[in-house]
Amino acid sequence: MGRPLVGVSTQPTTLAETDLETLRPTADFDAAAHEETVTALSATGLQFRIWTADWCPDCRRQTPAFAAALAAAGVDPGAVTVYPVERGDDGKVGPGMAAFDVDLIPTVIVERDGTELVRFEESGPRSIAGTLAREL
Repeated sequence: MGRPLVGVSTQPTTLAETDLETLRPTADFDAAAHEETVTALSATGLQFRIWTADWCPDCRRQTPAFAAALAAAGVDPGAVTVYPVERGDDGKVGPGMAAFDVDLIPTVIVERDGTELVRFEESGPRSIAGTLAREL
């Protein structure tokens, strides 16, 4: 059985409703320097699913900048579903992990009309936003 997160919802929420510190936008994101990324993330009809946790070093390092990119793109917070992840006895546990085949965090899935377009898992040579924008 995993330890419950104190003060953090363990159910999916929207970006506007989340208590996760890792999804507070970083103040140093330069939208002008990342214009192509911001434009790609602002495309009509995109839905974002994010699995993250405040205890996760990769999440703490990467998701605040992604949250800032979403804000710069003007993404409706209701178009972003946040899935908080806990540490369980047998690894990471959280809502939707099995259904969406999520093993690593942070994971971000971008969909349109219920179809997965692109996925970012844990880390890569580019930022989350840069990786997703390149594939969109």
